[in-house]
Amino acid sequence: MFKKVESQKAKVQRKNIFFVLCFLLLQFSANAQCAMCRAALSGESNLAQAQAVNDGIIYLMVVPYLLVGVIGYAVYRMRKNKK
Repeated sequence: MFKKVESQKAKVQRKNIFFVLCFLLLQFSANAQCAMCRAALSGESNLAQAQAVNDGIIYLMVVPYLLVGVIGYAVYRMRKNKK
């Protein structure tokens, strides 16, 4: 019975590692502008400003994901220490 549980845990760990590697290795470019920002910054003269707006939006998007990740890791560590 314990071998079956260990085997299932190993499969889950391998799947998790696979997904993490996929997300780290596969990177896609994202245009994160809303419709109003795109309309205001469209044109070749505003190219640098449009890129700065994109970078700012992506920067602001990273913070909530980091917070969720840190809280998730803390919960994981607490649950692992209980066992």
